[in-house]
Amino acid sequence: MQPKNPLDWMLSEALEQLNRGERLRQQFGRQESCWEPPIDVLETDRELLILVALPGVDPDNVETVIHDGVLVISGRRTLPPELRSARIHRLELPQGRFERRIALPVGRYAISRFVMDGCVALRLAKSA
Repeated sequence: MQPKNPLDWMLSEALEQLNRGERLRQQFGRQESCWEPPIDVLETDRELLILVALPGVDPDNVETVIHDGVLVISGRRTLPPELRSARIHRLELPQGRFERRIALPVGRYAISRFVMDGCVALRLAKSA
């Protein structure tokens, strides 16, 4: 067996320390991290339709508010209680708090929500 190259060992240790630091920063640096779901925005003469990719999220648990011309979509995705003690092999759908901000064209809107093909859909009806 060949002895370890000191330079390789030091570089490996330095990279591992950087990784540990980043994990700690992510875990404790902010009280709660936030992710942004992908969206599609479509417009007709009468409405804006916003599709937010949130599979498994109840649309009633999605908060929507318009503030200073910006639509803020927020909520939380969590594992169902019966799966919280399961052994996770892969977890690719983000969990935790999400928020997405979308600048809107000037106007007044009435918002309604529904589910469409695994997305939470927001219909913003334009009013005069």
